[in-house]
Amino acid sequence: MRNWDLAMSVVVSTILMAIIFILPEAGYVRVALGLLFVLFLPGYALISALFPKKEDLDGIERLALSFGLSIAVVPLIGLGLNYTPFGIRLIPIAVSVYIFIVIFSIVALIRRRMLFPEESFHIPLRDFFTSLREDFSYSSRLDKFLTVVLVIAILAAIGMLVYVIITPKEGEHFTEFYILGPDGKAAGYPHNLTVGEKASVIIGIVNHEYRPVNYVVEIWLVNATFENNTTVVNHMYFIDSFNVSLNHTPVTIEGNWTPQWEMLYNFSINRTGQYKLWFLLFKDYAPPLPAMEDYAGSEVQQRIIDAVEGKIQSLNLNLVIREKD
Repeated sequence: MRNWDLAMSVVVSTILMAIIFILPEAGYVRVALGLLFVLFLPGYALISALFPKKEDLDGIERLALSFGLSIAVVPLIGLGLNYTPFGIRLIPIAVSVYIFIVIFSIVALIRRRMLFPEESFHIPLRDFFTSLREDFSYSSRLDKFLTVVLVIAILAAIGMLVYVIITPKEGEHFTEFYILGPDGKAAGYPHNLTVGEKASVIIGIVNHEYRPVNYVVEIWLVNATFENNTTVVNHMYFIDSFNVSLNHTPVTIEGNWTPQWEMLYNFSINRTGQYKLWFLLFKDYAPPLPAMEDYAGSEVQQRIIDAVEGKIQSLNLNLVIREKD
């Protein structure tokens, strides 16, 4: 079979596509075929289509250019997808690269068959490595040196890529902290209440800290003003606190986002006035609280000031509390 190289390119690409859609958990096989799929096959299909004659390029040059063009073509495909509704995601990129390989493999096959058999490029299946060795032995010293340097550079690049894939580095350490309305949407928050009226919100936490974390959530009812570029706490009442211990969960960039921990939190306020209901999030430890009714003017009010300045992870709701009719 004279064009087995083109057939193998399409077959290997098809197998990888089947693994992506049918066996997404086949990790090492997926990585091995993926490296070939991204770093070699697109460039090889393009080189085969551009240079169908045997005399156009020798085997070593085709091998080297296949790696180089693949490194150039795949990012360009990703750049094009960035301006489409599909975006730069696994499935659109894989399908686009697959289509690219199939199209140019077909073009290469057509162009080869338009030539005389002795003119068209083909790789002798039995003597593949012998052919490469002969091409290398007949090259000039400069060509041999450049070929060796190029092969070493390609192998080093592949080795570094494999190392990065096998031993991924930790990303940014952070915690998702959010509140939703009682219907589970970022709407419908309670704002206007009467004294003693029951209200509720959903509190959510997601741990991306790369370690188990014991979270402490404190809820405060605060009346504060902003004067002379300074936060002045007029009243500060402690409402509640609770602990949540969560293990690390990786960031999901594919598929639907799912919450790690959520709780429907019910509350009622027994004071009238305009306030902010503050939700403060502490990691591992929260400073102890003295027994007081109104913490305004004490050291504890620094928590609210730090929350306003972004030093403490926090959320807040505006509340207006009125007397019952």
